[in-house]
Amino acid sequence: MSSASYCMILTTTGDQKEAESLAAILVKAQLAACVQITPISSTYTWQGALQQEREWLLLIKTKADLFGQVEDALKVHHSYDTPEIIQVPIIQGSMAYLAWMDENTKGEELP
Repeated sequence: MSSASYCMILTTTGDQKEAESLAAILVKAQLAACVQITPISSTYTWQGALQQEREWLLLIKTKADLFGQVEDALKVHHSYDTPEIIQVPIIQGSMAYLAWMDENTKGEELP
């Protein structure tokens, strides 16, 4: 089991309810073993204007080869026009945790 086979995907939402909904969709479809949600403050430029918003950050733990399916699910269910969808490789991790991730990420088709 290579830790390079696993990753964390980051996305943000504008409210906690949407974050929790996206997390449930991904975990139920076994596209993610775990999704952690935390409130953050974001500063960025959107459509030429400086924005400062409270957002919810989702840390999606999954297998690297499921990135496309996670991306597709986020594009379908996310309310943002251009959601952040960034993959960060997991370089090292506890073998027991990675085994647990493997057991819980089968990548089932979404309804």
